[in-house]
Amino acid sequence: MVERTERPAGVRMRGRRLPVVERAGGVAARAGSGTRGATGVMITAVVATASLEPPAGLDGGPPRGGARAGRRVRLVTVLAFVALALTYALVVLGSTVRVTESGMGCPSWPLCYGHVGPVGGFHALLEESHRYLAGFVSVVVGATALAAWRTPERRATRVPALAAAVLVVFQAGLGALTVFAHNAPWTVAAHLVTGLVFLGVVTATAVTSLDDRSKFHLVARDVGRWAWVALGATLALLAAGSAVVDGGAARACPSWPLCTHPAPLHLVALQLLHRTLAGLAAVAMVVFVVTSWRHMAGRKRWRAGAVGLLGLLVVVASFGAASALSRAAPAWQDAHLAMAAGLWVLLVALAARVLLPSERSGPGYGVVGAGAGVPHGRGVPASA
Repeated sequence: MVERTERPAGVRMRGRRLPVVERAGGVAARAGSGTRGATGVMITAVVATASLEPPAGLDGGPPRGGARAGRRVRLVTVLAFVALALTYALVVLGSTVRVTESGMGCPSWPLCYGHVGPVGGFHALLEESHRYLAGFVSVVVGATALAAWRTPERRATRVPALAAAVLVVFQAGLGALTVFAHNAPWTVAAHLVTGLVFLGVVTATAVTSLDDRSKFHLVARDVGRWAWVALGATLALLAAGSAVVDGGAARACPSWPLCTHPAPLHLVALQLLHRTLAGLAAVAMVVFVVTSWRHMAGRKRWRAGAVGLLGLLVVVASFGAASALSRAAPAWQDAHLAMAAGLWVLLVALAARVLLPSERSGPGYGVVGAGAGVPHGRGVPASA
């Protein structure tokens, strides 16, 4: 175990002097050719977490590099959050298109009946608006990826930003396939699920744009496990909800929480699957919040978001019940999916603060990537 000494120039380990960069933003522990693997990772993490000054960007202060770097960082952050807002609006508008059965309002692609401007008719206007908004989102997401790539102060933003740029192209292709397949249920479901994954990646891009924590991070393994469980269960729940709507089962059970009305067995099965997954996802989210709460001591914003997540979970369940009792009225269906998309965004944001680079350390945390020159990868507990 390496202890921080009062020597400003470094520490000693096994009789060898290890130079230390005092600012944690440029943490480096050059232990020579004899230091390898987990020992080198742990040294860097300990030195980083024991530094007197926080790394640039971790304390909310300006990044290194002067005014130009500050402008680059602000540009990435603004673009990332604009992309998030537009992507959320795109998902909600896509839900409106789906529940109002406007998907074939424009039977051609990419233009609507060969026209660039607005086309008469409610369904055509909805579908055309969705396509134009998708185009605008593509431009903003592409600009965000380019800005992130050119901003070394936000290295942690590069991967999700580039992944979002790839996903938006893939999503556009799925949208075209959905039109050409005349809204085949499997294409509609694939389009929605990919859209939700895309929304999650854009959310992660916005979260990582707030600070640069790519130098090192430590994560509590039990917290990380439940974060992934909650994300997977919620995504499965949203996919099942899409199957309920696209499979014609939305009106099969006008009761809640059980399905007591006579209906075809396969439709009842879809409804019960969706409601069962809702219960499992709710349990996973609650456990994720409970297990993360202790590790997030002092993170008032994260804890406020966690409380908001549980409150929004109740709201989403209430809207789901109202949608079922109203025999799947389009307005209730649309509001239900809008709230569910908001729940997904908040869950991804909270999970990202746990799974992505973090400055927390202590017993029970595993090194997932630490220090300058140390490769990212699953490491050892910080207490080892």
